[in-house]
Amino acid sequence: MDFFSDFLTNFLSKLQSPTLGFLIGGGVAAAVNSQLQIPDAIYKFIVFMLLIKVGLSGGIAIRNANLAEMLLPAFFAVLTGILIVFIGRYTLAKLPKVKILDAIATAGLFGAVSGSTLAAALTLMEAQGMEYEPWAAALYPFMDIPALVTAIVLASLYTSKQKQRAAEEEYRSKKEFYGMEENYDQQGITASSYPSAQRNERVKIWPIVKESLQGSALSALLLGLALGLLTRPESVYESFYAPLFRGLLSILMIVMGMEATARIGELRKVAQWYAVYAFIAPLLHGFIAFGFGMIAHYITGFSLGGVVIMPVIAASSSDISGPPTLRAGIPKANPSSYIGSSTAVGTPVALAIGIPLYIALAQALMGAS
Repeated sequence: MDFFSDFLTNFLSKLQSPTLGFLIGGGVAAAVNSQLQIPDAIYKFIVFMLLIKVGLSGGIAIRNANLAEMLLPAFFAVLTGILIVFIGRYTLAKLPKVKILDAIATAGLFGAVSGSTLAAALTLMEAQGMEYEPWAAALYPFMDIPALVTAIVLASLYTSKQKQRAAEEEYRSKKEFYGMEENYDQQGITASSYPSAQRNERVKIWPIVKESLQGSALSALLLGLALGLLTRPESVYESFYAPLFRGLLSILMIVMGMEATARIGELRKVAQWYAVYAFIAPLLHGFIAFGFGMIAHYITGFSLGGVVIMPVIAASSSDISGPPTLRAGIPKANPSSYIGSSTAVGTPVALAIGIPLYIALAQALMGAS
């Protein structure tokens, strides 16, 4: 009974959270055809500031962490981020009328981490006196970056294979049209005047990974992470980045709410499948990560507060690093698919249901131990 009462209390408090409130506010503004606009330059600046701040906080926490204790949870975070993308690739992508690139991008966004959801969870945990390792919050880049890179690599591999199949189909059709199959095979020349060996050229993964890491969003995140690790930016972090974080995040939530509502019409033909995925996936991802966290708890003594952080970041879908990274890395994917499903369903589920559920579950385990 205590489990359900704790969950209900936390659930009601999350409905009033600023993150969800500003997100809904932006959606309402767009729904009533408000003329409210956030200039693109300001949006890009806000994204850069938030990514640098997230990277700095992660780098500082990792620098001050006991790396031996962090190793297993970090490995599970990486594994979870990659696993989430593959789950989406082979579930959402199989549903009717869902395009594969859209599914991969959506899975990548759900594998990446929401800084706002993490901040909301940490605030609630601290209010309830739930202790966790100082470095536990720095696990997000270990899940965020692998998920985004995996999504971009899978999308690039799929696109390359599609181009190769199209080239082969064109080659066959031209051979049939010209009736010159034997001559072309002997010369090793295709009907398009290209060596036939090119048709079997393998896709090189490392250039794709390198290109994704050089994207503006991941570059900002990695820069902040490196600065936090290799320098001592605590003074500028505490005086400048940390105080601005919540204010800038609220503006980003308004923009995302407006964008999700503006694009919602594009999802009508497949919205039911994205809605189903966006509701189930955060909870499924969270339970997978909770299981990994409990393994780390029993093996290394990872705190139950730290265990809660694992499913929280797994259940979240990125509101900072994800959208701009996926726009650049998977340009053919429809942003309405991954942003719409995340902001309209995934984020509310992670905030209002996921956080209270995982905290209540951990508290029940604490009472049982």
